[in-house]
Amino acid sequence: MAKPLGFEKPLGMRDILPESLSKQRHLERSLRQCIERWGYEEISTPSLEYYDTVGSASATLTDRMFRLLDKQGHTVVLRPDMTAPIARVVSSLYKDVPLPIRLFYQANVFRAQEKEAGRNAEFFQTGIELIGDASVDADAEAIALAVFCLRAAGVETFRIAIGHVDFVDGVLEEWICDEAIRNQFRQYLVERDFVGFRQLLATLNLAAEAKERLEALLRLRGGKGKIDEARSLTENGKARRAVETIASLWEALEAYGVTDDLLLDFNLIINLNYYTGIVFEGYAADLGSPLLGGGRYDHLLAQFGRPAQATGFAIKMDRLLLVTPALEIGPAARILLCYTEDKRTEALAEAQSLRQDGLVVVTRLVKNQAEAAAYQGETYSKVICLTKQEE
Repeated sequence: MAKPLGFEKPLGMRDILPESLSKQRHLERSLRQCIERWGYEEISTPSLEYYDTVGSASATLTDRMFRLLDKQGHTVVLRPDMTAPIARVVSSLYKDVPLPIRLFYQANVFRAQEKEAGRNAEFFQTGIELIGDASVDADAEAIALAVFCLRAAGVETFRIAIGHVDFVDGVLEEWICDEAIRNQFRQYLVERDFVGFRQLLATLNLAAEAKERLEALLRLRGGKGKIDEARSLTENGKARRAVETIASLWEALEAYGVTDDLLLDFNLIINLNYYTGIVFEGYAADLGSPLLGGGRYDHLLAQFGRPAQATGFAIKMDRLLLVTPALEIGPAARILLCYTEDKRTEALAEAQSLRQDGLVVVTRLVKNQAEAAAYQGETYSKVICLTKQEE
């Protein structure tokens, strides 16, 4: 007989208690204010979407989606991301709205987890989508806005790493003929397993120049000077075009004044298959996983019948909570108003008057003044007693 599930939650689900939720809501407000000032409008989409539309277009693997059958027999999914649902809206409800379109969201998404993974299956994201602009300035806007969002949230130390999906692919294609081996190199870079990358390289029968250039790929992480180093590794083709795109992007980012918070990472690969150009990830001190991720995805909207280039990013709010200062919310904002039954009307009117003045008031019915006095030691800045006179 199965053990009763008394207080357990489904795998990967969690409760958010008032203190943490208060901080999350505070961060949401800070991010919303920042994003709205850049001209983005908030959108909300359903938690359930059809698998054949949003589910199949999502970059999330099918085995990580929560799938259900509705009463009509259609397969639906709990949304695994927000980018695909927004692409659906832009291609349908917004089909007559001229491009570019700037939208943002603050929403929960769902991804099924293995028991051993220890990750959340439901998590909250704040993100933006800039749709219909193919320029490098659109990529720069998204990255600069990500910087300003992290600043607005109070993240003290962070860096956003920038790469391009075509650079690694282009370099590998120049020197490695076997696609399976190229894929293995890519996987090592996704996992940041540079030891495995070097070990595989050592086993290959390649010219010395090829090995030198592939080894040099691992050192292409740093500031503006890495652009010239990247140019030296490739002579033509898509890898060279990727370098020139990054060079142009860096110029645009210098105009925003955000390059102190950025670094170039030419071996950056994000394990989502819909990215087509510039990609970026944000990291904070003492956090082992990316705080945010984003990039250009120019083919997704075509799946919904409205081809358009796009870029965007998503901030993982659960990780943001870990790297931002605690809120200074003390008892000074809270008043306890105790009252006896005969003083109820007077007390509740007084409480409402104080709330209209912006104060937090908790009311409590007591039997007498002695009972009210017992609450004096609790964490309230002030205790007001409206009680009947003792006989």
